[in-house]
Amino acid sequence: MPIDVAQALAAEPRSAGIAWGHKDVQLYHLGLGAGANPDKDSPATDPDELRYTLESRLHVLPSFATVAGAGSPGVINSLSMPGIDVNLAHVLHGGTTVTLHRPIPVEGRATATGRIAAVYDKGKAAILVMRTEVADDEGPLWTNDAQIFVRGEGGFGGDRGPSSRPEPPTGEPDRTVERAIREDQALLYRLSGDWNPLHADPEFAKLAGFDRPILHGLCTYGMTLKAVVDTALGGDVGRVRSYATRFAGVVYPGETLRIRMWQGDGTVRVTVGAADRDDAPVLADTVVEHS
Repeated sequence: MPIDVAQALAAEPRSAGIAWGHKDVQLYHLGLGAGANPDKDSPATDPDELRYTLESRLHVLPSFATVAGAGSPGVINSLSMPGIDVNLAHVLHGGTTVTLHRPIPVEGRATATGRIAAVYDKGKAAILVMRTEVADDEGPLWTNDAQIFVRGEGGFGGDRGPSSRPEPPTGEPDRTVERAIREDQALLYRLSGDWNPLHADPEFAKLAGFDRPILHGLCTYGMTLKAVVDTALGGDVGRVRSYATRFAGVVYPGETLRIRMWQGDGTVRVTVGAADRDDAPVLADTVVEHS
């Protein structure tokens, strides 16, 4: 069988040194649309936006954890772990959760250690949970769990994994914001390390079954967290404790994200849809836990 569960779970973790600086952070923020907030009269130079783009005022959005060190060791590397032999055409990034242990510094060197933390049998598919733990000389920085959906690899009689999903938010949202996706946004975002031609090459996108290149799911993930921080958390990135989502659908450059937020006790529940396509789901089961 292509996935040897016992071997995958028993494999030695892989570690790699990663480093980043203010240019990496600024490029990532620009790839999320920083400086183009429609809620601001002068977005590019608004002080709230300069916190994402000007090195002397810079803070780091926690979702930067998904690209720090160009995403090393990353989701693709997990598919070459012992016990894993799958067809990349059958692989989807199903969701991700970042847990912050302390704020991410603007400049850093750290060690990223990745392993397969779980393998779940969903019948027609398998789900691999790739856990990456990142620490520097001062201790743990963040943990990133990526859920990797592999079509056609289920049915091996394994653990189905957690069956409960968060109940959808009810009632009117506390906030609704819209964020436009620039036509060139995927081209800019991919410079942070995801070079998949699906997000840039029209011919490749057609081979994958799409009319045109799609935006990176992790770009939508970052755009959504920025909207939550800016509007629900007073612009304070240090308040974010964890951020989880499930990728529910695609969005295209040139479209608009409609982001709805429900605030609770220490949480913001979020749904994200494509406003141009009758709110077709883009992100679901999305929760920001905060102080």
